[in-house]
Amino acid sequence: MTYAYARVSAKDQNLQRQIAAFREFGIEKSRIFSEKKSGKNFERREYKRLLKKLTNGDLLVIKSIDRLWRNYSQIIEEWNRITNIIGADILVLDMPLLDTRTKADTLVGKFISDIVLQVLSFVAENERESIKARQAEGIKIARGKGVRFGRPSFVYSKEFLSVAEDYFCKRVGLTDALQLLNIKRDNFYYHIRKLKTLRKDRL
Repeated sequence: MTYAYARVSAKDQNLQRQIAAFREFGIEKSRIFSEKKSGKNFERREYKRLLKKLTNGDLLVIKSIDRLWRNYSQIIEEWNRITNIIGADILVLDMPLLDTRTKADTLVGKFISDIVLQVLSFVAENERESIKARQAEGIKIARGKGVRFGRPSFVYSKEFLSVAEDYFCKRVGLTDALQLLNIKRDNFYYHIRKLKTLRKDRL
């Protein structure tokens, strides 16, 4: 049985290019596992589901090595787990040399495949570390220029603050406050608690 695994790191990235390549290869849609999850480890739901499906003699197809893994030591360990423990084969579409179906043909073929795997594994992790370093450097420079990160502070309207003050002072009841603000009770209570916290912090 042939399976495929597609992954992107961010929710705004598109999986379709990888999936299209698998469909062109002839893999049924039901046997393509895909998810939007970081590749820094293997705590991924669809990847775990895939491993449960793989059995001896199956073929796992991936678009590129970094779509499956990013960490160098984990790449080597997981590759060995799939090919030697589970007994499935792996094909990397972007690197035809990484095709374990042919590695047993010759000793040279196996040697080349192992070398390519280790080089690509190193490149994948090195790229991830470089991205993290560039992000940290960018954040540091931005903070030095006064850029603030995180959620912006919520600004309450004068109308809300006025009704909230009347509610605090018991000049209006809950029903009237909800009608005046056109807001649901749970939402109103949330903001009231938030305003109380802000008041305490300012005291």
